[in-house]
Amino acid sequence: MKKVILIADDSPTIRKFVSFTLKAKGFEVVAASDGMEAIELLPMNDVDLIITDLNMPNMDGFELIKAVRENEENKHIPIIILSSLKGSEEVKRGLNIGANSYMVKPFDPKRMHYEVSKYIN
Repeated sequence: MKKVILIADDSPTIRKFVSFTLKAKGFEVVAASDGMEAIELLPMNDVDLIITDLNMPNMDGFELIKAVRENEENKHIPIIILSSLKGSEEVKRGLNIGANSYMVKPFDPKRMHYEVSKYIN
């Protein structure tokens, strides 16, 4: 059975590039344009990993991580932040509220595979 990765990013280009990178490694990808849509998609999909941007409309990545960590059914899901914000404050805040890893855009597909493989095999 394929592992399912949920991507939350408001950029269609980033969603497409991340999807392409992950599908090439045999993952199933579910995409959301913001945190709110990601929260709506979670109960409908057996998600194994979440990759989220931080700057998104409606519900940003920080709020998404917090919502996932506060939900009994989803709090075990590993979360990777993929953001153009590379300041140490954002990294620290993201990891403190429950993200497992932090990647900076633009990303290297090899690094993406490495990060994903730490949580899904």
